[in-house]
Amino acid sequence: MLPSRKPLNCLKSPDGGQSRGVARVDDRRVLNGIFWRLRTGAPWADIPARYGPHTTCVNRFNRWRKAGVWDRILSAVSKAYDGDIQMIDSSSIRVHQHAANSKKQTRSRCIGRSRGGLTTKIHALVDACGLPIVLKITEGQAHDGRSAQDMIDTVERGDVLLADRAYDSNALRQTLAARGARANVKPMPNRVAALQFNRRLYRKRNLVERFFNKIKHYRAVATRYDKRDDNFLTSIKLASIRIWLRFNESMT
Repeated sequence: MLPSRKPLNCLKSPDGGQSRGVARVDDRRVLNGIFWRLRTGAPWADIPARYGPHTTCVNRFNRWRKAGVWDRILSAVSKAYDGDIQMIDSSSIRVHQHAANSKKQTRSRCIGRSRGGLTTKIHALVDACGLPIVLKITEGQAHDGRSAQDMIDTVERGDVLLADRAYDSNALRQTLAARGARANVKPMPNRVAALQFNRRLYRKRNLVERFFNKIKHYRAVATRYDKRDDNFLTSIKLASIRIWLRFNESMT
């Protein structure tokens, strides 16, 4: 006698009919599994069973990345940023050997060799509350000032951009001046002409340093385990979403 087969769940299709298949795992449950992996930095296969199959978590993570879901969420929660003062900086992240052992033809261009070995650099533009507005990753040896050219579109007339000496360039200052914005960037020591610089206002730049400290609480961000650069950038955006949501909750 053949063993009885377990019946499949009957699900309603959009047209009102019946379709056969396994019930979809709840999105909230899967999100909790994705954030668990973000916080611990563990491999996807180690996600606890209470969050559903780990394959479901990684598949939805990738599917929603490709569909731009994470980008839309970050854009929605960051619409309320304070744009009067914005700060820009970068932080280098050590690349784990699991992320660096991919084949040369598929190796990400956002893994570079610097003084600390194989690293990826996170670039962030934050508002006056230290909340992220624009995020970007490059190779570890990338120059901060050149990487900032496509990150300052949110700096508009009347705004002030705070940055350290790595961003001191005539090109950046001229770009901001053309928009009616002001660059409060610490000048390089070899500058011949004296530039306007407000030291008291510059002290607020520590907020961007605090932002990097916050996202590095998530182990999947503090060390790069992802072979793909777009997956690692998505992890950074997820950590930023959590920071924004907590800030919004504290304001309500």
